[in-house]
Amino acid sequence: MGLVLALGMGAAATALAQSGGSEGMQSMPVAVLQGLDKVTARVVTLDVPVGDTVTFGSLRIAARTCRKASPVEPPESAAFLEIQEARPDEAVEPLFSGWMFASSPALSALEHPVYDIWVIDCK
Repeated sequence: MGLVLALGMGAAATALAQSGGSEGMQSMPVAVLQGLDKVTARVVTLDVPVGDTVTFGSLRIAARTCRKASPVEPPESAAFLEIQEARPDEAVEPLFSGWMFASSPALSALEHPVYDIWVIDCK
């Protein structure tokens, strides 16, 4: 019984060491996004400080948090974004609230007829 327990603990320790253990995701102060205006074909890179809101066309984009994998992990950046549309003389309309991942932009994307927004990086 003791040998089985020791082997199991050794395997768990090896798996933890190979996965990077507690390295995980690091919080970063700026979300780097890219925006596409489908009407004009204009592509813009947006640096959005966490806690701030930037404007792209009629969109208001707020970054609530941005996390980046540590250097020993496979590359990944993820940001929690809140996106609203503010048109003149109309109420502000919430369009998106959730996580966007740089490695999988289609996983949770903003669905809008004029604009596309996706995460590039966290810095």
